[in-house]
Amino acid sequence: MENKTENVKKEVEIETVSVDGQQNETQTDSDKNLKIIEELNAKIAETNDKYLRAAAELENTRRRASLDIESVSRNRAMSVAEKILPIMDAVIAALKHTPDDEGIKSLQKSIENAFAQIGIVKINSVGEILNPQFHNAIQMIDKPTPETKTNTIVEEIQTGYMFGDTVLRPAMVVVSK
Repeated sequence: MENKTENVKKEVEIETVSVDGQQNETQTDSDKNLKIIEELNAKIAETNDKYLRAAAELENTRRRASLDIESVSRNRAMSVAEKILPIMDAVIAALKHTPDDEGIKSLQKSIENAFAQIGIVKINSVGEILNPQFHNAIQMIDKPTPETKTNTIVEEIQTGYMFGDTVLRPAMVVVSK
């Protein structure tokens, strides 16, 4: 019987599988996925940065183009205005010789209205203190009255004009000493 008992006692080898191996494979896959996610997030950030820079550059280009167009338009208007100023000077001179001529008065009003629509403004001179930015003193005279202050404009020889905040032509004036 011993033989039979020996036969029954057989050892069975069981192959064991480690759960740790599966966890290691899962961690390796997870690490790979995290790296891929980080790379994709970096690419998204880079693409977003490029987009924002391109959008800012486009906006700057639009702004520069708008300013260029405005500048060209302003320069053209100033050029035309400078060519019209001698006509206004001639009308003013004609009015000094014939102050009652309704045709010349009408022409002066028409030109003044056109100037106002364009944005050309007459520089006030007589009675003002001399300002070299707006006035060109061509003569100094003694004070016409004791109340007149020094450097006060007493006569305007040629009218000065401004276009917006730019002096088209300074007024030529006579100033008190």
